Amino acid sequence: MQKIQTVKLYYRSDSIISKKWELELRKWIKLNYPKIKVVDKNPQAVIVLGGDGTILESAKKYLLSKSFIIGLNLGQAGFLASVRKTENFFSSLEKVFKGNYFISERMLLEINVERKGKIIFKTTALNEAIIINPLGMVEIDIYVSDYHLQKIHGTGALVSTPTGSTAFNLSAHGPIMMSDTKGIILTELFDHNIPTPSMILNGNKKVKLKISNFRKKNLLSITKSKKSLDVLLSADGESIFPLEIGDIVKIKQSPYTSKFCELEKDHFLKSFKEKFDFK
Repeated sequence: MQKIQTVKLYYRSDSIISKKWELELRKWIKLNYPKIKVVDKNPQAVIVLGGDGTILESAKKYLLSKSFIIGLNLGQAGFLASVRKTENFFSSLEKVFKGNYFISERMLLEINVERKGKIIFKTTALNEAIIINPLGMVEIDIYVSDYHLQKIHGTGALVSTPTGSTAFNLSAHGPIMMSDTKGIILTELFDHNIPTPSMILNGNKKVKLKISNFRKKNLLSITKSKKSLDVLLSADGESIFPLEIGDIVKIKQSPYTSKFCELEKDHFLKSFKEKFDFK
């Protein structure tokens, strides 16, 4: 792979351990790889210090750039990380700086909310889009490529990418997909009808979720906008939008991909085996 000339050290400023590692890495790079510059703009690679949440945040921030993500895990799960153990940070970066790495491209979801025929909200998701009623039930009609597949009468519905299959989807007992594949996972959340299994759709399918009905209670509101909400759309746990009866959420594969650094073949399978302690 191409030799790296510029990097960005990305972390959350409120993380003490990440700040400590940022200082250590900055000194280590200057001492061992003086030709590699630590920059703030247009880096070739973004070295992320943190957990999956921080890695996810950085991936979306640099989505439209040509940068790729090198995740150094300082969190819990570490499924998105290129390196999961701190004792391997320096040796792994040596491999990367010498060009011994692979790039894994991950699909994203493009999400639009339509109300009375007009698009009123747009966002993207690397992990998942969730429609949920936190304090009650919601009726959702689900269409796949305009075919009415299912009516959910429960807490909500989850639409996940392969990358997100090890996140909320896993907690909802959905299937796991290899992160570099193309597919959309559809999972119901606490449906009061007869429980049905998740479905893995071809990545080129379009999913439409119509908010058919729910009981308005007006017990919750969004802090920033002060808008009351009963049913909400959440993309990667960050972009939150209140939904109304009749709203249509359209989800499809985004034309963009997020690029992640991997240091060995079968990186996902090895991380999976390590995480679940397979023998």
